[in-house]
Amino acid sequence: MAETLALMFIERAKARPDLVMQYSKDEKGVFQPTSYAELLEEVARFAAGLAGLGLARGDRIGLIADNRKEWLISDLAIIGLGAADVPRGCDATEQELSYILSWSECAIAVLENEKQLAKIVARKAEMPALKKAVLFDAASEKAVSEAKAVGIETLAFSEVFAAGAARRSSKPGEYEAEAALGRSSDVATIIYTSGTTGEPKGVMLSHANFLHQTVVLPEIIDLRPGQIWLSVLPVWHSFERIVQYAIIAVYDSIAYSKPIGAVMLPDFQAIRPHWMASVPRIWESVKDGIYKSIRQSGGAKKALFGFFVGVGESFAFFRNMMLGRLPDFGNRSRILDAVLPVVPLILLAPLRGLGEVLIFKKIKTKLGGRFKAGISGGGAMPASVDIFFDTIGVQILEGYGLTETAPVIGLRPQRKPVMGTVGPAIRGTEFRILDESGADVGTCRKGVVHVKGPQVMLGYYKKPELTAKVLSPDGWLNTGDLGMLTTNGFLKLTGRAKDTIVLLGGENIEPLPIEQRICDSPYIKQAIVLGQDKRFLAALVVPDQDMVTAWAKENTVPIVDYEALLAQPEVKELIDYEISQAVNQKTGFKSFERIFRFDLLATPFEVGKELSAKQEIKRHVVADLYKHRIAKLFKN
Repeated sequence: MAETLALMFIERAKARPDLVMQYSKDEKGVFQPTSYAELLEEVARFAAGLAGLGLARGDRIGLIADNRKEWLISDLAIIGLGAADVPRGCDATEQELSYILSWSECAIAVLENEKQLAKIVARKAEMPALKKAVLFDAASEKAVSEAKAVGIETLAFSEVFAAGAARRSSKPGEYEAEAALGRSSDVATIIYTSGTTGEPKGVMLSHANFLHQTVVLPEIIDLRPGQIWLSVLPVWHSFERIVQYAIIAVYDSIAYSKPIGAVMLPDFQAIRPHWMASVPRIWESVKDGIYKSIRQSGGAKKALFGFFVGVGESFAFFRNMMLGRLPDFGNRSRILDAVLPVVPLILLAPLRGLGEVLIFKKIKTKLGGRFKAGISGGGAMPASVDIFFDTIGVQILEGYGLTETAPVIGLRPQRKPVMGTVGPAIRGTEFRILDESGADVGTCRKGVVHVKGPQVMLGYYKKPELTAKVLSPDGWLNTGDLGMLTTNGFLKLTGRAKDTIVLLGGENIEPLPIEQRICDSPYIKQAIVLGQDKRFLAALVVPDQDMVTAWAKENTVPIVDYEALLAQPEVKELIDYEISQAVNQKTGFKSFERIFRFDLLATPFEVGKELSAKQEIKRHVVADLYKHRIAKLFKN
């Protein structure tokens, strides 16, 4: 195994220089290839340009951009020089950029465009170390002038690239020589977790954290040289980053697309990928798109589709039972599971084969015709989506990980997937499930998932006290997730013990600041934000009884009793207005942090029930106590 990610890339580029590494679209939207050898030269030139700007080993540099070929060029250039990139997407707010770039003491930031530059210029006083900005897209004279006025020198990517090309001509091999000085323990990146508290945590990940997975992942999924991955996730997320590094490790190619049906589906046809890594919401949108198309066709086609999906689902269930692909929590018999499905499978097989010819094959053709499997991560896959793709014969392998674990710690094996699980711990990694007292509960019992392995982070940047809260001295990381192990060590996730909410699209949300802002309203006493693995956020809200009652009297709203009052449309409109005024983009929240639905509770949360002794909401308890009301919030 190579010592660093940059050395791995250099080795691969020199071993198979002619293989295509990237497919990126030109101005006409046509995919154009870049070989490993070409990419190495581009990386080396940009690295030389950055070195000319003063970037040195141990430095930190901002990398604020979305999916495009220049992102990987920049990343490999930065880590090859021994520096660490501090990445973020273009949806980052001014506050977020100010915090992460100042806390990381970045002197240089590589930016996608002048919109990102404007965010930095607006808060330059909070980033005294920042002196230079390199932009992928050319900035206007006005933007350059405004940046200069606050002490930021603006350079175009092409300008730095050209300077680097000249430097490489005079100093050939500089990038390769500098990369050779790197060590696996060096920090490769500091990825800040999302949050609206103003103080996100910077996760320090080393080269070793990522490199371990580039060796292990090909053991779990059938990766072979020359295969193509369609890229739709944000490139700066740890999930997409390990995908990119694994692609390099096995001489594969990456094609940049977008998670939008109108873009992604034509790209499937154009590039005919073998693999795609994505969040559950994208797989759900593909499923919904198929069903929408069938509903619109109506008549016999709709009936035929429904019939064969039903047959296929039954066939897949019995097949999985026979092959040991159903999770076993001590309640299954392998003998019965092997015998019982025989007759149903014999009866269903001809119909399943007909469904393949008439329905399922046509669906799979839309994925390009050579699609091997999808990898799902960044949130729990809804069971209905998992079952649907298994039914039609499109394999989706669900994985599990965190930014703090670079990120993969579990992945459903391609050769023996167990439905409803995220697989066993990958090689070199251990799971243990602990109860509230810290005792190991073993298999078949629910508790908090702890993990130990070579991919676990170095810690939170300049926050040792927060690191100590989640990472034990002997290397065990408290994931904050609830789960249970099957009898053979496969992990099934059952919820989250920690506060962070991950939406179906992979967006990470810290609920506390949203709840605090909502409760600033005089009419709201308590609130809990919900939305784990859902499309949007919702909330359970406890109004302030005295304030709401007084408001109702002033506005002549009928009052029979308090519960009846909360059901009045006028009261719901009041609370809706208060929430929308508290949580919106003007108050510093992102669009996906809005509360789309809420339910009003008449009884306040109590200590010993919904609240801890510290008056903190016990989220998993609330989720269980109010599960039926919560389910209604996300219905339809």
